[in-house]
Amino acid sequence: MALVPRRSPALAVLGLSALLGACGTQTQPEQPSATPAAAPATAPAAATTPAARPAPASPRDTARATLAGQTVMVDYGRPYMRGRTIMGGLVPYGQVWRTGANAATTLVTATDVSIGGTRVPAGTYTLYTLPGQNEWQLIINRQTGQWGTVYDQAQDLARVPLRMERTAAPVEQFTIRLQPAGSALTLVMEWENTRLTAPIQPVSGTE
Repeated sequence: MALVPRRSPALAVLGLSALLGACGTQTQPEQPSATPAAAPATAPAAATTPAARPAPASPRDTARATLAGQTVMVDYGRPYMRGRTIMGGLVPYGQVWRTGANAATTLVTATDVSIGGTRVPAGTYTLYTLPGQNEWQLIINRQTGQWGTVYDQAQDLARVPLRMERTAAPVEQFTIRLQPAGSALTLVMEWENTRLTAPIQPVSGTE
């Protein structure tokens, strides 16, 4: 019976290691994970622009002039015709009119004046008118600061006749002017086809 030669234990271990190295799966080094890109910052919302306010239907205006070195001023609202009948319609005949729109029409004079021959001491007043088909009156009232439709006849200082004429062309927006006339002024009011005037003259302190 033949004898089988015995292998050295060391050789057996080396052979087993070589076999495992040839057949085993090598582990790859772990790659670092990619960092996700940061989301773009949200753009700030555009500033909201406030909507433009519509133009007022009857803007305020001021007529201003100098008389005898002193200021005379009228502050008033300026309504438009906007296709409406004004005289005898929106402005009825025979009824006191605010002579403008919204707040009362205000006369301020820094000196004593004569309006249509009536003396008006320096101060602040409200102007009303009394329209008519053939004649108008200017009402100078002592009450001030009120809404234009608030009228107290007991506060009247004077009622002055106005000269009435027809305008050369329709006037769309109610207009008041203090027109120089030599050493005096002329109060001019125009709307639709009507022009109204009254003289304003300086008054000395001795009169």
